[in-house]
Amino acid sequence: MTRSDPRDAAVAHDTEPAVGAGSAETVLGRSYRALSIGIVSVVLLIAFEATAVGTAMPVAARELDGVELYAFAFSGFFTTSLFGMVLAGQWADRRGPIGPVTAGIGAFAAGLLLAGTATAMWAFVLGRAVQGLGGGLVIVALYVVIGRAYPERLRPAIVAAFAASWVVPSVVGPLASGAVTEHLGWRWVFLGIPVLVLLPLALALPQIRRRAAGPVDGADTSFDRRRIRLALGISLGAGLLQYAAQDLRPLALVPGVLGAALLVPAVLGLLPRGTYRAARGLPSVVLLRGIASGTFIGAESFVPLMLVTQRGLSPTLAGFSLAAGGVTWAVGSWVQSRPRLEPYRERLTTLGMVLVAAAIAAAPSVLIDSVPVWTLAATWAVGCFGMGLVISSASVLLLKLSAPEEAGTNSASLQISDALSNVVLLSLVGAAFAALGGGTLSHTASATASTPEAFAAVFLPMAAVALAGVWVTRRLTPETR
Repeated sequence: MTRSDPRDAAVAHDTEPAVGAGSAETVLGRSYRALSIGIVSVVLLIAFEATAVGTAMPVAARELDGVELYAFAFSGFFTTSLFGMVLAGQWADRRGPIGPVTAGIGAFAAGLLLAGTATAMWAFVLGRAVQGLGGGLVIVALYVVIGRAYPERLRPAIVAAFAASWVVPSVVGPLASGAVTEHLGWRWVFLGIPVLVLLPLALALPQIRRRAAGPVDGADTSFDRRRIRLALGISLGAGLLQYAAQDLRPLALVPGVLGAALLVPAVLGLLPRGTYRAARGLPSVVLLRGIASGTFIGAESFVPLMLVTQRGLSPTLAGFSLAAGGVTWAVGSWVQSRPRLEPYRERLTTLGMVLVAAAIAAAPSVLIDSVPVWTLAATWAVGCFGMGLVISSASVLLLKLSAPEEAGTNSASLQISDALSNVVLLSLVGAAFAALGGGTLSHTASATASTPEAFAAVFLPMAAVALAGVWVTRRLTPETR
């Protein structure tokens, strides 16, 4: 999951006046304080786990004698989260968001307990898969809560709060996880979080029940079984595609082709009609989310590797090069939440995508020895500011363009676009990276003539796709008739 993103659609279902004291009410005012603190705290804990787990994962895989299954600990989370997203959209639209919020947090906590107590790698992977299902349920359902419980003028602010909740975890998470892993053991990175969700739940659930419980008036309360089948197809297809991308042998084409055969029709069935051709309005909002997240987050995953192998930085220093980005991402999200900038929201997304494309294109300049390493940290901070503008604005626009009874479905579409673009783009550039020699690198390997080309094969295509996103930002407004 990414750092911020709301969705849902509906002011309908307010169970009490939108604001008791006029426009002076804020997300931390008396009416919304408990709900805001509760749901933001849930996102904060999910963010902390997401940023901390990468530090503990190598140690866990080694101790469980399962390094060969290392990648599945990540892909298992991803594939089940896709199914959870679609299920949450159906569930929240038809029965209200409290069910998927509760079940999702329960599954997330159960997955953490399974992983933390695993004695074999297969059990650890199973725990990660259960955790992914819970994460997919929670993130979509929380955005449905935003659409139902908050008036439209407050949504940009709560979206910005979601983005800000990633700042501290992105800086502290890896360091705290490293300290816990070293002094207490990797298991406590997983076992220490479930108990912490009790307080946010105690704050948020009564408010969700008050403000957002039950179906929207007149909505169909039966589940769309076709979408559930498509969700299974998209999860299985994504898993097969990820597996094939990790293996460059010709035989890997078989799961790759099968994965694509499952993935393509499922994507076409689950995303809004016209998404693939950037139709105006909601389809372009969903597509933009995927382009922004897939290009930037995908490129970001190669930044530490490039700094370690090409410029000789330690893993800790390489990680710190991205720390400032958490702050600037939150600042960008805060900027888009300013009421006086609301008329210029689409221009903000254009500016954001320009900054994203520029940051990705400029990143491989550190392959030149004469370029100071610190320039990458500065460049990436600018790109993160752009992401704060784009991701949060896309979420706000989705809320505005969605009908109340379609809130969960469209929220799931936004998350699916985000997640799928990551796996597809990473699969493509990852294969190019490995083919050009990147896959032979290690922390002890010396740079070779082909190594810079391997990194260029990642960043430059990603920058080109991000530039296409600049064009998509001009199509976010529905056609007027």
